[in-house]
Amino acid sequence: MASYLIQVFAFSYRNYIFAKRNIFFLAEMLFWPVMGILSVGLMGSFLKLEENTLAFVLTGAIAAGVLQVTQLDVGYSLLYDVWSKSVKHTFLSPIHMSSAILGAWLTGMVRGSIIFIALTLMARIFFGFHLPTLAPSVLFLFGIFWMSLISGMGVWILVLLYGQRAEVAVWAASYLIMVLCGLYYPVGIFPEPFLTLAKLIPLTYFLDGIRGFYGFTPMFAHAFKTGAAFCVIYTVGGMFLVQAALNHSRKNGQLLRLSE
Repeated sequence: MASYLIQVFAFSYRNYIFAKRNIFFLAEMLFWPVMGILSVGLMGSFLKLEENTLAFVLTGAIAAGVLQVTQLDVGYSLLYDVWSKSVKHTFLSPIHMSSAILGAWLTGMVRGSIIFIALTLMARIFFGFHLPTLAPSVLFLFGIFWMSLISGMGVWILVLLYGQRAEVAVWAASYLIMVLCGLYYPVGIFPEPFLTLAKLIPLTYFLDGIRGFYGFTPMFAHAFKTGAAFCVIYTVGGMFLVQAALNHSRKNGQLLRLSE
């Protein structure tokens, strides 16, 4: 266990090194979430939304900013190796791929926490938005983090199976999730089969749960528990699928081609 934790923290430190060397990436980390919360908040003020309705869309804007930043860390952890042509060297080392994923996720959670604090403070100062009590706020934040982990594992699977052609998934995945999970609208407006797809996304339940504290009737009973249950299932299944994709990539030579 101690050896595994060292591997996790080693990969987390590696992601930190990559990030701090790229000043433009650090600036981008703040730029897009800040622009998102300002544009949504100003739109709400222009439309003269009621306080609870404004809170509805601002929770979505906060979730979007945190999700994108955290998920990028998980997805980039493999793409860093692809871009530097060092994939085979990483997987020749005596490590388990889950340590690389969790290490990147740890860095993402640190950066995501910074974004979460910055966005909630901006929403409070400029638009009078207040988070509910500590417990639901923490559950909401961790739900976003967990969704980022699952989304990032999806990026790993696609890149291992299809190579650099799939690297667009690192940006596309979070936007697809945002559309389906009801970021700025209740998912009840969706026709089938999109409503069913929305119900399969854990973030849908965490958004529904947090919005219940602003006077909206929850669509789902025990939203936080249901979202967490989906997260556990997807995390276990995702780790299995990443390992299967890695094994397949080794057998068909994709892992070597990613290093050329």
